[in-house]
Amino acid sequence: MTGHGQAVAENEDVHVLVELRSVNNRYLKTTVSSELDPGRESQLEALLRDRMKRGSITARVKLLFHAGSQDYQINQVALQAYQQQLSGIDSIDHPASLDALLNLPGVVEESAPADRLQAAWPVIELATRNAVDKLVEMRTQEGAAMQKDLLANCDLIGQHTEQIESLAPNVAGNYAKRISDRLNQMLEELNVSVTESDLIREVGMFAERVDISEELVRLKSHVEQFKSIINASTSNGRKLDFLTQELLRETNTIGAKANDVEIANHVVEIKTVIERIREMVQNVE
Repeated sequence: MTGHGQAVAENEDVHVLVELRSVNNRYLKTTVSSELDPGRESQLEALLRDRMKRGSITARVKLLFHAGSQDYQINQVALQAYQQQLSGIDSIDHPASLDALLNLPGVVEESAPADRLQAAWPVIELATRNAVDKLVEMRTQEGAAMQKDLLANCDLIGQHTEQIESLAPNVAGNYAKRISDRLNQMLEELNVSVTESDLIREVGMFAERVDISEELVRLKSHVEQFKSIINASTSNGRKLDFLTQELLRETNTIGAKANDVEIANHVVEIKTVIERIREMVQNVE
């Protein structure tokens, strides 16, 4: 699901901003942009994976260290080397000032950043957890809206299924009338008759081929299972993926077997609804 979460944390040494963005993805994918070493980035990714199961999550970590005397140190060896070299130049009337010497390369060195990053980890972890909380809250709100939409689509499938159930018993009878009228017209020209038993046998074979009662039962059962999972306290996107495939499979079988224009129209409508469901459930954890 899509979402955004941002949090700030700080102590006397560092100010940390963590920003999380989530977009739809069938699987969980995490990307971290930070100054952290690979080991700490892996720990940060673990924090994300602990709370989320699906989505493409991008995390940006910004660090701002507060200025302090521990930030820099003077390289005395480099400073003395500069002083000795300058003292040997006869053309210099006045010795170089300390300000000028401090600006020379290598005289002033920054403190080792790895140590400061290591000390900043508890603050980074706190900001990350708070950002995840906000992201989860936003995704939960989106999930509630998606739940409502999915249930509405399930109801649409149920309505079309009821229409198909009401039409199915007439398919064999309509076929019997069509084939009887067609045969009588053809046989009148040839002066040949067909026995009633032959007609009944043919219609019976047709009725067996177009029987969709089992498919309708399974289709309704899948819809009920789907609604049960949606209404459960814990989400299971994988099961919803599987049930969506089963819904489509049963619907395709009904369309192939029914041999009826009106039923075919309802099948098309159901497949349209299933496609909308399929797109949504890919983003459900």
